[in-house]
Amino acid sequence: MKRKTTKEILAESFRELSKQKAVNKITVQEITDNCGYSPATFYRHFRDKYDLIAWDHTRVVAAFMGREQGSPNWEDTLLAGMKWFQKERDYLANLFLHTSGQDSFAIYMTEINDKALKTYIRDRVPGGELDEKMDMYIRIYCLGTVSLICEWILGRFQVPPETLAEICRNSVPSPLAPYLQ
Repeated sequence: MKRKTTKEILAESFRELSKQKAVNKITVQEITDNCGYSPATFYRHFRDKYDLIAWDHTRVVAAFMGREQGSPNWEDTLLAGMKWFQKERDYLANLFLHTSGQDSFAIYMTEINDKALKTYIRDRVPGGELDEKMDMYIRIYCLGTVSLICEWILGRFQVPPETLAEICRNSVPSPLAPYLQ
């Protein structure tokens, strides 16, 4: 049996609170009161609640990218991600709507996905190095898919997760395709 870490418990506490109020209104004191920890414990693990949000999303993305259960293919990775986004739609909408500026969840999500995709592709590129053009293709793909996912979560598009995964799969820039398909 795997026990939850302090970080996981703090993240769960934050998620619970996000069901009741806007994430920008949740305080560290509320997060720690909700799970029985002290603010000092929180600050031993995170700089602030935005650091917690980024850590939590990084953990989720790592699971999809195969860091925890082997290396799934890109299509399975996308579909698992879209199904998770659908399941967590209310939480993610709260993050998109109630974070802004340098703490914008869209910015965090783009950076986290960019880093994860670079690692995923680097593991498949002979020599493990990415040139600047490849880096830019990864960046444009992450910027576009995060924007699309945000709009889907906020209700602009009414398609099932399978369709969104298909759109993201078919939008892969051609230089990335050999490593993702």
